[in-house]
Amino acid sequence: MHDTNLLQLITDDFAPLQQLMELLQTESLALHGREMQLLEEILAQKQALIILLEQHGRKRSEILASLNLPTNRDGLEQLASQSSIGDQLLEQSDALMQMLAQCQAINVNNGQSIQVQQASTANQLKILTGGEPPALYDARGSTSKLAMPRPLSQA
Repeated sequence: MHDTNLLQLITDDFAPLQQLMELLQTESLALHGREMQLLEEILAQKQALIILLEQHGRKRSEILASLNLPTNRDGLEQLASQSSIGDQLLEQSDALMQMLAQCQAINVNNGQSIQVQQASTANQLKILTGGEPPALYDARGSTSKLAMPRPLSQA
Protein backbone atom coordinates (compact mmCIF):
# COMPACT_ATOMS: atom_id res chain seq x y z
CA MET A 1 0.00 0.00 0.00
CA HIS A 2 2.81 2.43 0.85
CA ASP A 3 4.50 1.64 -2.41
CA THR A 4 1.40 2.50 -4.44
CA ASN A 5 0.94 5.77 -2.49
CA LEU A 6 4.56 6.63 -3.13
CA LEU A 7 4.24 5.82 -6.83
CA GLN A 8 1.11 7.98 -7.05
CA LEU A 9 2.89 10.91 -5.41
CA ILE A 10 5.78 10.57 -7.84
CA THR A 11 3.42 10.33 -10.80
CA ASP A 12 1.44 13.34 -9.56
CA ASP A 13 4.61 15.45 -9.63
CA PHE A 14 5.19 15.08 -13.38
CA ALA A 15 2.53 17.62 -14.43
CA PRO A 16 3.58 20.43 -12.07
CA LEU A 17 7.24 19.74 -12.82
CA GLN A 18 6.57 20.00 -16.55
CA GLN A 19 4.78 23.30 -15.93
CA LEU A 20 7.75 24.50 -13.89
CA MET A 21 10.15 23.59 -16.68
CA GLU A 22 8.04 25.50 -19.21
CA LEU A 23 7.89 28.51 -16.87
CA LEU A 24 11.66 28.47 -16.46
CA GLN A 25 12.10 28.43 -20.23
CA THR A 26 9.62 31.30 -20.59
CA GLU A 27 11.45 33.12 -17.80
CA SER A 28 14.68 32.80 -19.77
CA LEU A 29 13.10 34.53 -22.75
CA ALA A 30 11.52 37.19 -20.53
CA LEU A 31 14.88 37.87 -18.88
CA HIS A 32 16.56 38.48 -22.22
CA GLY A 33 13.72 40.77 -23.25
CA ARG A 34 13.62 42.40 -19.80
CA GLU A 35 9.85 41.96 -19.64
CA MET A 36 9.29 42.80 -15.98
CA GLN A 37 5.52 42.31 -15.90
CA LEU A 38 5.84 38.82 -17.35
CA LEU A 39 8.67 38.02 -14.92
CA GLU A 40 6.45 38.95 -11.98
CA GLU A 41 3.68 36.67 -13.23
CA ILE A 42 6.15 33.83 -13.76
CA LEU A 43 7.56 34.27 -10.25
CA ALA A 44 4.11 33.89 -8.67
CA GLN A 45 3.37 30.77 -10.70
CA LYS A 46 6.80 29.28 -9.94
CA GLN A 47 6.34 29.79 -6.22
CA ALA A 48 2.98 27.98 -6.23
CA LEU A 49 4.44 25.04 -8.15
CA ILE A 50 7.50 24.81 -5.92
CA ILE A 51 5.32 24.76 -2.80
CA LEU A 52 3.25 21.92 -4.28
CA LEU A 53 6.36 19.94 -5.23
CA GLU A 54 7.86 20.47 -1.75
CA GLN A 55 4.65 19.19 -0.13
CA HIS A 56 4.75 16.05 -2.24
CA GLY A 57 8.42 15.58 -1.42
CA ARG A 58 7.67 15.82 2.29
CA LYS A 59 4.87 13.27 1.95
CA ARG A 60 7.22 10.88 0.16
CA SER A 61 9.79 11.32 2.91
CA GLU A 62 7.13 10.74 5.57
CA ILE A 63 6.08 7.49 3.91
CA LEU A 64 9.66 6.22 3.86
CA ALA A 65 10.26 7.39 7.44
CA SER A 66 7.08 5.66 8.64
CA LEU A 67 8.54 2.42 7.30
CA ASN A 68 11.81 3.09 9.15
CA LEU A 69 13.64 3.53 5.86
CA PRO A 70 16.09 6.28 4.94
CA THR A 71 14.36 9.24 3.29
CA ASN A 72 16.63 9.16 0.25
CA ARG A 73 17.32 6.99 -2.78
CA ASP A 74 18.57 4.13 -0.60
CA GLY A 75 15.25 4.00 1.24
CA LEU A 76 13.35 4.00 -2.02
CA GLU A 77 15.50 1.15 -3.33
CA GLN A 78 14.89 -0.84 -0.16
CA LEU A 79 11.13 -0.37 -0.50
CA ALA A 80 11.28 -1.21 -4.20
CA SER A 81 13.12 -4.46 -3.48
CA GLN A 82 10.18 -5.60 -1.34
CA SER A 83 7.44 -4.37 -3.68
CA SER A 84 5.72 -5.93 -6.68
CA ILE A 85 5.82 -2.52 -8.40
CA GLY A 86 9.40 -1.82 -7.37
CA ASP A 87 10.76 -1.53 -10.91
CA GLN A 88 8.07 0.95 -11.86
CA LEU A 89 8.68 2.90 -8.66
CA LEU A 90 12.39 3.26 -9.42
CA GLU A 91 11.82 4.11 -13.10
CA GLN A 92 9.33 6.86 -12.27
CA SER A 93 11.59 8.21 -9.55
CA ASP A 94 14.54 8.33 -11.95
CA ALA A 95 12.45 10.12 -14.57
CA LEU A 96 11.30 12.63 -11.96
CA MET A 97 14.87 13.24 -10.81
CA GLN A 98 15.98 13.75 -14.40
CA MET A 99 13.28 16.39 -14.92
CA LEU A 100 14.32 18.07 -11.67
CA ALA A 101 17.92 18.18 -12.89
CA GLN A 102 16.79 19.80 -16.15
CA CYS A 103 14.81 22.42 -14.22
CA GLN A 104 17.82 23.10 -12.04
CA ALA A 105 20.08 23.55 -15.09
CA ILE A 106 17.64 26.02 -16.67
CA ASN A 107 17.36 27.86 -13.36
CA VAL A 108 21.17 28.14 -13.09
CA ASN A 109 21.29 29.62 -16.60
CA ASN A 110 18.56 32.10 -15.68
CA GLY A 111 20.52 33.08 -12.57
CA GLN A 112 23.64 33.69 -14.64
CA SER A 113 21.62 35.81 -17.05
CA ILE A 114 20.36 37.90 -14.13
CA GLN A 115 23.92 38.39 -12.84
CA VAL A 116 25.15 39.51 -16.28
CA GLN A 117 22.29 41.98 -16.57
CA GLN A 118 22.94 43.33 -13.07
CA ALA A 119 26.61 43.90 -13.88
CA SER A 120 25.70 45.59 -17.15
CA THR A 121 23.18 47.86 -15.45
CA ALA A 122 25.66 48.75 -12.70
CA ASN A 123 28.28 49.63 -15.33
CA GLN A 124 25.80 51.79 -17.24
CA LEU A 125 24.86 53.63 -14.04
CA LYS A 126 28.55 54.28 -13.28
CA ILE A 127 28.99 55.79 -16.72
CA LEU A 128 25.90 57.95 -16.37
CA THR A 129 26.68 59.23 -12.89
CA GLY A 130 30.40 59.69 -13.46
CA GLY A 131 31.17 57.32 -10.62
CA GLU A 132 34.19 55.86 -12.34
CA PRO A 133 37.20 58.15 -12.73
CA PRO A 134 38.25 58.48 -16.34
CA ALA A 135 41.51 56.81 -17.29
CA LEU A 136 42.36 59.40 -19.91
CA TYR A 137 45.32 61.70 -20.33
CA ASP A 138 44.97 65.43 -20.62
CA ALA A 139 46.95 67.74 -22.92
CA ARG A 140 49.94 67.75 -20.55
CA GLY A 141 50.20 63.94 -20.56
CA SER A 142 49.00 63.42 -17.01
CA THR A 143 45.89 61.57 -15.99
CA SER A 144 42.70 63.52 -15.58
CA LYS A 145 41.65 64.62 -12.14
CA LEU A 146 38.92 62.59 -10.47
CA ALA A 147 35.59 63.57 -11.83
CA MET A 148 32.95 64.39 -9.30
CA PRO A 149 29.86 62.18 -9.40
CA ARG A 150 27.01 64.02 -11.02
CA PRO A 151 23.27 63.54 -10.74
CA LEU A 152 21.54 61.66 -13.54
CA SER A 153 19.72 64.87 -14.54
CA GLN A 154 23.10 66.35 -15.56
CA ALA A 155 24.53 63.24 -17.22
